[in-house]
Amino acid sequence: MALTIITGGTRGIGVAVASRLARDGHDLVLGYRADDAAAARAVEVVEAAGVRCVTVRGDLTTDAGIEDLFSEAAGLGRLTGVVNNAGATYRFAPLVETPADEVRRTIDVNLTAPILVARAAAQRLDRGGVIVNVTSGAATIGSPGEYVHYAAAKAGLDLLTRGLGLELADRGVRVVAVAPGLIETELHAATGDPGRIDRMAPQIPLGRAGRPEEIADAVAWLMSDAASYVTATTLRVAGGR
Repeated sequence: MALTIITGGTRGIGVAVASRLARDGHDLVLGYRADDAAAARAVEVVEAAGVRCVTVRGDLTTDAGIEDLFSEAAGLGRLTGVVNNAGATYRFAPLVETPADEVRRTIDVNLTAPILVARAAAQRLDRGGVIVNVTSGAATIGSPGEYVHYAAAKAGLDLLTRGLGLELADRGVRVVAVAPGLIETELHAATGDPGRIDRMAPQIPLGRAGRPEEIADAVAWLMSDAASYVTATTLRVAGGR
């Protein structure tokens, strides 16, 4: 039986991944930061698929937050996978207009915390285990004028995927990443630009934003036996951009 941790697993891309993996038979541990109502809804969605689901509220920028997540998973059985999905950005603005404390917080949430989650996963996963890092298409575009510090953090996750994938290959643990492009989530409104999807969609070669479910399908494939020869690489799911 598969047992998977998903960080940031109760909203947006995270809950879409949870729903998809539940249908594939994964028991799930969903980490989240603060939205208890969203966590409760996510549990209902997952349990409707007939698998077990627990949620863990915590701050992954702290050692205690990471330890609580993995301790909860240990109580359910042998861990087989981790989806390193939690991340955040706080506004769209040029770097020169972004406060230094916000830059530091963005790096902590989007790079330092995922590295430490991946470290904890690597300490626990056995042969056949999989770590999926959710990065961003911004990592190769750079996102000038919007959030270059966020893009830089996500680029770090791409390199983490490469390096850690090679480091763990002889143990039979795969490390892969998915880099979403413009996706229809609440992130855009939360950072003060609710019209961003409509404005940017014409720049996408496929002519539209992606759906969270399309990212979830990519994650599910990478975690499956169908991708057993795939490691240390990033799959871009960005509509051609």
